[in-house]
Amino acid sequence: MGLWHQWITISIILLDNIGVVLRGVNPEPPRRIIGLHWAIAEPPSPPLELAGHGLTPADVADVARRGRRVEIAPPVRERMAESRAALDRALAEERPVYGLTTGLGARVVEAVAPDRAAEQSARIVRGRAAAVGEPLPAASVRAAMLARLNGLCAGGSGASPHVAELLAEMLNAGVHPVVPRSGSIGSGDLCLLAHVGLVVMGEGEAELGGDRLAGAEALRRVGLEPAALGPGDGLALVSSPAVAAGVAALALEAAEGLLETLAIATALSMEGFRASPSPVDANVAGAHPAPGQEWEAAGLRELLRGGTLLEGRGRRLQDPLSFRCASHVHGALRWALDVLATAVAATINGAGENPLVLASGEVVSTGNFHTPALALALDTCAIAVAQAAGPASERPARLATERLSGLPANLSRAGDGRSGVAPLLKTSQSLAVDIRHLAAPLAADPRFGADGVEDDSTNAAAAALRLERQLGLLERVVAVELVCATLAVDLAAPERMGRGTAAAHACVRELVEPLDDDRPLGSDVERVARELVASGGLRKRIREAVRWQESS
Repeated sequence: MGLWHQWITISIILLDNIGVVLRGVNPEPPRRIIGLHWAIAEPPSPPLELAGHGLTPADVADVARRGRRVEIAPPVRERMAESRAALDRALAEERPVYGLTTGLGARVVEAVAPDRAAEQSARIVRGRAAAVGEPLPAASVRAAMLARLNGLCAGGSGASPHVAELLAEMLNAGVHPVVPRSGSIGSGDLCLLAHVGLVVMGEGEAELGGDRLAGAEALRRVGLEPAALGPGDGLALVSSPAVAAGVAALALEAAEGLLETLAIATALSMEGFRASPSPVDANVAGAHPAPGQEWEAAGLRELLRGGTLLEGRGRRLQDPLSFRCASHVHGALRWALDVLATAVAATINGAGENPLVLASGEVVSTGNFHTPALALALDTCAIAVAQAAGPASERPARLATERLSGLPANLSRAGDGRSGVAPLLKTSQSLAVDIRHLAAPLAADPRFGADGVEDDSTNAAAAALRLERQLGLLERVVAVELVCATLAVDLAAPERMGRGTAAAHACVRELVEPLDDDRPLGSDVERVARELVASGGLRKRIREAVRWQESS
């Protein structure tokens, strides 16, 4: 079983435990398994076999970010052929089927002649390629393509099998349609996915190896032919929440790793502040088992284990809330991510089709493209990220306050009017402001269209893209804390650090020189954010340090 699959199992167990806690029962908390919780997924070598179910957020990240190849499971082709045949029968019998023998949206009352159905399929794609703005990153486009492909593999769309095959081949060849980021209000991502559909048809634009090309040329360079869309294929390509689902899966993976790195930065700040360890004591955390809190407290204890801080009482009777309540705040974010994981799994594996071909062969209208649960989970995570960013931006300020930390003002060894880290604190607070402003709920801001027929929306795609932006800002907040906490540890000179925090201090010190005099610190923060936080390098080093501790 892969590490990420083990993590999913642990998350399910955690959700079960949370359910028990919320019902008023206090179970024995599960032991935090550092070797799994802090693991970083490595790209698996075999291709990912798609079956229309069983896709995980880790799978999405492997394909989107790490280039894992995909292939369609053999039974899927038969299921897709059966679904296609059911759609063809409905067309031959001239049964009313949304988007096949009728128009879309408010034009559902208009009939489409069977001999014009294929023409309408292409027109649906062309007419809905209306997104604008900066293109989505290649990883986001790949995630959306994979989510849509897995939905097609479920068989409910009635799409022609060769359309699904071409999507898989485009992923494997690195042909990434240029998809502008603005155009979805969340009732399916039609205007975004239509830009994928254009390239499938040999139109539009695509990125290949860093070059932006005409869609047909990109396909030609990798030896692929555009697909001729049959009846219903155009709607099958675009009528899906695949952008929201794919980007949310990527954001989920990034947030999981960032939460772990945030805990490392927090523990390092605790070392520099000589904070009291009592708030992360197992008995203290167990006395008020809020969702995720016990696990996060256990993680901080593991990072501090082996050092004098965990063995003592701390320097002060009571520390600022940004230190004292860190495990509570991190636990809330952990819980929010578990909720998001449930919503993402349902969306990337669900049949978000309209119309939907049932196993019986009946073709029915649905609202399965609608994702209010996903949108709500994304909003919850956005608020939780903002909540976590607050203390993370405040701890460096407490470290730099001589009255509270007992360390030189502004963490400047030189003193004599030096600014030290004081200007950097403004940067961290500025980042936190941006994160908080991005936390405004989007699911409760619907937009209406199609003459009132489409009278609800979720804004899920916008919420997923927003969460990714928040996480990019939080990476820098965490980097600021790592830089400041490392300086604080230098000045505090603890007798013995925890093995996890000692490893973190060494990692930062390899990239950042001690602050002997005022100098530009922005480049230091960017380097730490890039090479330690975003890359996962710090988490990997900490995992090695903790494993060594457990085996020694």
